[in-house]
Amino acid sequence: QVQLVESGGGSVQPGGSLTLSCAGSGITLTRYAVGWFRQAPGKEREGVSCLSINDDYTYYTDNVKGRFTLSRDKVKNTMTLQLHNLAPEDAATYYCAAGAVAGYHDFDFRAGAFRCSILPAGFDYWGQGIQVTVSS
Repeated sequence: QVQLVESGGGSVQPGGSLTLSCAGSGITLTRYAVGWFRQAPGKEREGVSCLSINDDYTYYTDNVKGRFTLSRDKVKNTMTLQLHNLAPEDAATYYCAAGAVAGYHDFDFRAGAFRCSILPAGFDYWGQGIQVTVSS
């Protein structure tokens, strides 16, 4: 059975940092595009970042670019999201995901590299979520 399990969430003060990890079991994460999503109370789930297969390309939304970093550890079969300079608006439940749905994370011949998409439909497997709280 495929499982993705997040860890590393918690509560921080504004300006603080956290590192979220996602461990895969029953799945080899290097075979998939991976991504992180978040959902704040009463708000729609949004994609935050994705990393293409083969680590060719990383995408961040404008509101996290420069503050968050997504990476993959091939040996540990994990993905990590480093969050820095956190603000209250970053507080949410964060979900990791892996996907290989055709049409979402395909090879880009113009760029000569794999791409990734933060659209939820592009992801096959999801973690259960982990809470990030930013006090104010």
